[in-house]
Amino acid sequence: MTTFYAVLRHHGDVLVEQGEQGWALPTVDGEDADRAVAGLVPGDVDSQQVRIGAPIGNDQLRPVLFDLPERPTVGTERAWRCPTTLLDDDAAPSAWDPYERVAPTVRSIAADDEHGAASLSVRALEVLRDRAALLAAEGERDPDELHDLGRRLLRARPSMAVLRNRVNRAVSDAGGADEWNGTDDPTPDAIQRAATAGIDRAIDSDAEAAAAAAELIEGDAVLTLSRSGTVLDALGSATLSGVFVAESRPAREGIDVAERLAAEHDAPVTVHTDAAIAHVLATEDVDAVLVGADTILPDGRVINKTGTRVAALAAAREEVPVYVVAASDKVSHESAVNLESGDTGAVYDGEAGLDVLNPTFDVTPGDLVAGVIAERGVLDAAEIEAIAEEHAAAAAWQDPPTDGHEDPRESEWE
Repeated sequence: MTTFYAVLRHHGDVLVEQGEQGWALPTVDGEDADRAVAGLVPGDVDSQQVRIGAPIGNDQLRPVLFDLPERPTVGTERAWRCPTTLLDDDAAPSAWDPYERVAPTVRSIAADDEHGAASLSVRALEVLRDRAALLAAEGERDPDELHDLGRRLLRARPSMAVLRNRVNRAVSDAGGADEWNGTDDPTPDAIQRAATAGIDRAIDSDAEAAAAAAELIEGDAVLTLSRSGTVLDALGSATLSGVFVAESRPAREGIDVAERLAAEHDAPVTVHTDAAIAHVLATEDVDAVLVGADTILPDGRVINKTGTRVAALAAAREEVPVYVVAASDKVSHESAVNLESGDTGAVYDGEAGLDVLNPTFDVTPGDLVAGVIAERGVLDAAEIEAIAEEHAAAAAWQDPPTDGHEDPRESEWE
């Protein structure tokens, strides 16, 4: 029999239980961690195993992290709490240790090719929040380590504007953008609070954008591609006459999307090859194309999974509108395009002397997009530009002062 620490995460909170020594993560017994956690929450709750951490202590207890799409109600002895409360006085000794071993890191964010930009931005805020909470608990007041962590998070996924914007806002809201005077540096406590608030804001913004998109496509037949949590939420909330899903090679994440939609929708769901997108739009009764975005540039261009540009061009030929659903935090204040590439072996791993291209993202011109649907509604060009300016202001903490005065934190700037 194996014993696990069960780290059940929903959005930014984890499930904890009250024990004799205080609040702690629950432990479960069983050879199969997925089955063992089923008894912790009532009902038939879906869960996805994320990672298993290293064993803890002589008992060799291994923490296992699960993501739950829904937050089930629990009894009085259990509660959903921010994991940083495991550092509080009412927590059991060493309650933080198992969580820390499965918590997101800069490295896990950089390596994640399964989740969309919105999801990874929340993980990035968790990394910042968790480290700030630990420093605060240890009485550390110097913000330099957190600023360095913020920069490493920004570099982890350079193509994802939403990650940059949300990390920048957390540091800025803590006092990092306009108040550098040598005495008002934000404390770890302030950054922890700002990152925690940022997680709540991010989740709400993504949900509101999805709700706005669902209202717009109500009753339609929709074509989509790749895997966007916001798009999935929008499609799952609307009553549709049909859904066409491109398989999204080489990772084929569209297959998972199609399977999930088929399980949740009464409408027919059709999966097809990427090469068939133009054919589907020309021959099937498709009312709209709905895609997500990793980044929306200030001039309205959209960076998204490769295949989006082809879909938009084909849709324009058939006079089918293309809508991009994304929280306004996905608007970048930078005009430069930074596109990630995937493993070339996923396209060709033979022995011939071939050059291989596997671009992960492409750029869709703004004039091919009928509308960008955000939590603020459908954005026009002027609104996108204004949002970009807001994000530029929040990013100012990264820059040294330019007023001619010497920076008292000279060693901070890299």
